Amino acid sequence: MTNYRHTQFGTFTIVAVGSGAFLALMVMLSATVGPAALGVGLTAITVVMAALVVFFWSLTVEVTDEHLRLWFGPGLIRKTFSAREIRAARQVRNKWYYGWGIRLTPHGWLFSVTGLNAVEIELTSGRSYRIGTDDPVGLLAAVRRAAKLDA
Repeated sequence: MTNYRHTQFGTFTIVAVGSGAFLALMVMLSATVGPAALGVGLTAITVVMAALVVFFWSLTVEVTDEHLRLWFGPGLIRKTFSAREIRAARQVRNKWYYGWGIRLTPHGWLFSVTGLNAVEIELTSGRSYRIGTDDPVGLLAAVRRAAKLDA
C-alpha cells in the first residue's frame, strides 16, 4: 500500500536546459563553420537537450510499508530502497553548488530536480542518499513511518 507519493516538477531544470539549448544554438549560429558541421552540432545539441528534458523533467518519490522508490521523468532512471535497510532519516538543505540530477556529494548520492531541500537517509550499510523534495516534512514523516524510526 502506498503511504506517500509526490511528484516534484523540475521547473528550474527545464528552464536551465532550455536556456542552455538557446545559448548553444546562438553560439553555433555565430560560429564560422560550414553547413555540415553546423547541422551535426545543432543535431547533437538538440538530442542531448531533449534527452535531458525527457529524463529529468520531474522526480517522483513513493513510500510504501516495504520500500522507498524514486524515479525521474518517465521512470527509466529509478532507485529503490528497502524500508528495513533505512536506519536514519533527517531533513537537510543542500548547498547550491551540489546541483541537480544525480550527483555524488560529500554526503552521498543526491537525486534532485530543483531546489535545495532534501531528506537524507542512512542505510544499515552505512551509505547515505539525499532525495530532493519540495515537501521535506511530508517525505520525512513517510520515510520514518515506513522504516519504523522514532521521530
